[in-house]
Amino acid sequence: MNSIGPVEPQVQKTRRRSRFGCRNCKLRKVKCDESQPECKRCRSFGVLCNFNLHIPDLQPVAADAMERLQEVVHGKAELQAPLTSAVWASDASTCYQLDAKSQDFITRYLGRGLITPDDPLMTQVNRELLKLALQYPFLMHASLAVALTYDRHLKSSLGCRRTPEECYHWFQSTALLSKRMTQPIEAKDKDPIWGTTAALAILTFSSPEACTPQESWPLRTCESSGLDWLRMSEGKMSLWHILNPLRPDSIFRPMSATYALMNSPLPEKGIEGIPRSIAAVCHLIDSSTAENNTYFLAAHAVSQIIYLPDSEITTGRVQFFMRSIHGSFKDLLRRRDPVALLLLYLWYRKAGRGIWWIELRARLECPSICSYLQIYHRDNSDVHAFLPGGVFADECY
Repeated sequence: MNSIGPVEPQVQKTRRRSRFGCRNCKLRKVKCDESQPECKRCRSFGVLCNFNLHIPDLQPVAADAMERLQEVVHGKAELQAPLTSAVWASDASTCYQLDAKSQDFITRYLGRGLITPDDPLMTQVNRELLKLALQYPFLMHASLAVALTYDRHLKSSLGCRRTPEECYHWFQSTALLSKRMTQPIEAKDKDPIWGTTAALAILTFSSPEACTPQESWPLRTCESSGLDWLRMSEGKMSLWHILNPLRPDSIFRPMSATYALMNSPLPEKGIEGIPRSIAAVCHLIDSSTAENNTYFLAAHAVSQIIYLPDSEITTGRVQFFMRSIHGSFKDLLRRRDPVALLLLYLWYRKAGRGIWWIELRARLECPSICSYLQIYHRDNSDVHAFLPGGVFADECY
């Protein structure tokens, strides 16, 4: 048997606490460096140092930071200088302290219409969302993830890989929202939840797994159809009747015209408004309908934007085509049907010029579709007429 020697008793060291430290450090039982007006412990912890009696204990949001942030969300401040003091997003169960980079992104991006920049309506909605984000961490995380994705779009030289910060905020938003959806939805929660699901749908669309056209659908040989983003979009719309973003007290009410455009009906019959070249490749004629031609709705949807100036490409207009991806047409895309792929290619090329989060996916899937059609359907001259070098390549732009 191994012998065990006598164990010397351990003497616990006593920590010397400052006599004149702030109340926060005393409450947290840490040594205060007693520097005034703000000790290092309070600065790093993100609370107001309270040597003075009028400052509450462990106050998490600095008054000057909150005042500055309120100016940003109300549009009274320039969206340039970053915030420097502690700012928190918190609700009854979760809190998140915004670091300097997050606060900088608030001032740079989240105070304006990030989804469609320079849109006055979206700017108004976005400012209201920013107020709510301070009360709902899942919305704050989603908003920051979108802002980081937009920043990556602007710095396209960085490549298409999601940054660790994007992944972190995306994951946190998804986890917190999933937890929140297990509880009853109160009226005050509807707008934050709708805003978060909209942001998550954009993140899913704008962040394909591939990083090169060669790795992207439809060239890649895996089973995935490249349409996984549709599930998130469909999931968001399944909440429409529960959250009702058009109710009178909703912050999304100013977007009622956009929602009306998104849900306006496409023609029921014929080829009016469809360029002849597209009608021919889709085998559409005057008697064509959605029932007798699978390409009918998608061809009409693409034709809604094909001749518009890039400045007039809006979220409402691009939704026509996204709505058409269902049923038989969706099955054709999954099977990589050449005409269905061509319609998606034409939509990507046009929609990506006006909507930044569509462009992030289009920059990969457009050349991938083009290469796929050139490799596997080289004899289909009708389709090739729309690809680079074809007779209709520039007609629709």
